[in-house]
Amino acid sequence: MRIAAAAAHFGRDLDHDLGRIGKLVGDARAAGAALLVLPDAALGGYLADLRHPDPDALPPAFKPDDPILGQVAALAREMVVCVGYCEADGDRRYNAAVALTGDGVLGRHRKVHLPAAESTVYAPGDSFAAFDTPAGRIGMLIDYDKTFPESARTLAVDGAQIVACLSAWPASITNQAPKLAQDRQSKLFDLYDCARAAENQIVVVSSNQTGAVGGMRFLGQAKVVGPAGNILARTWAKAGLAVAELDVAAEIAAARRVLNHLGELRPATYRSAP
Repeated sequence: MRIAAAAAHFGRDLDHDLGRIGKLVGDARAAGAALLVLPDAALGGYLADLRHPDPDALPPAFKPDDPILGQVAALAREMVVCVGYCEADGDRRYNAAVALTGDGVLGRHRKVHLPAAESTVYAPGDSFAAFDTPAGRIGMLIDYDKTFPESARTLAVDGAQIVACLSAWPASITNQAPKLAQDRQSKLFDLYDCARAAENQIVVVSSNQTGAVGGMRFLGQAKVVGPAGNILARTWAKAGLAVAELDVAAEIAAARRVLNHLGELRPATYRSAP
């Protein structure tokens, strides 16, 4: 099976966003991908300012059954596509993601872990759950979620073989480096992707936004990581697709043949979170 992770820029222009999604879906289809993971906030863009979000300039919010998701599903057709957006639920907003095909929605996730600024405009989600798709059993995380090992571990214990990490992850805002490769957040972004894959012996498919918004520079660095923590394909900082071909079940079985991390857990010895 071929898996694709996208690095691309998305903003407030929804027609432009849908056009870019259509192009990425087409490119992934031409590459033979069965799964495409698009960035966080691919529909409507991300916050323009992470330190002081303007409540009058937030991304558009869509209900869980908004027709725009049907438009993405129509583009996806036979492919499984994960896409991020701002979800409206009454007066609350969530940083959310949905996995879908042309047949409809397969799974949903609301970002659980919110950095300080996001918590002023978004409500936190309250669960992690894997779900079955034509591309295998998948779970989803949204950028800051992957900083916490418990997030991916919960999905892996729930049977996820693939974890899709959708991000709008910028370079460091408080301590900018002259080159993205030297940036602290750039290094952490890659570290978390590889660690979450290796510690759970699963495949991690990590997408991210590119370009700049306000004072933020998004990192790109989309990648597919194997269950040994090895990067199988990546985009670096440029926009594009990272495409890897692998037998997911066989790769996971090989990684767990001698040391099976999930099978060797000792939960009775672990202190519960406060």
